[in-house]
Amino acid sequence: MKNPSPYYAVIFTTQRTETDLGYKEMAKKMEDLAALQPGFLGYETARGDIGISISYWESLEAITQWKNHADHLEAQKLGRAKWYQWYKLRICKVEREYDFQRQDKG
Repeated sequence: MKNPSPYYAVIFTTQRTETDLGYKEMAKKMEDLAALQPGFLGYETARGDIGISISYWESLEAITQWKNHADHLEAQKLGRAKWYQWYKLRICKVEREYDFQRQDKG
C-alpha cells in the first residue's frame, strides 16, 4: 500500500466477548463499505488474544464521515451491545512510510 504522506491511520484494538453470532458477517460488510467511502486508502487486520484493525484515510474529515455513516453507526451499536468486551480507538497522523519485501531468487 503506497499512500500519499501525510495521511491518517485509525487503529481499532479490541477484545471480543464470547458471542460471535453475526460478527464475521458484519465485519466483512463494514470492510467492504469502508472501501467505498471517499478518502479511504486501505485496511489491515490481525487477530490473536486481541484484535487490531487499521484503516487508512486521506483526511480527518473522511474519518469523521465514515464514523457517522448510518450503517457504521449501527455496527458500532451492535459491537458495544454484543461483540466487544472492550475497545480502544486511536487516530494517528502518518508522516511517512517505508517497507521491505523479500525478493527470493529461485
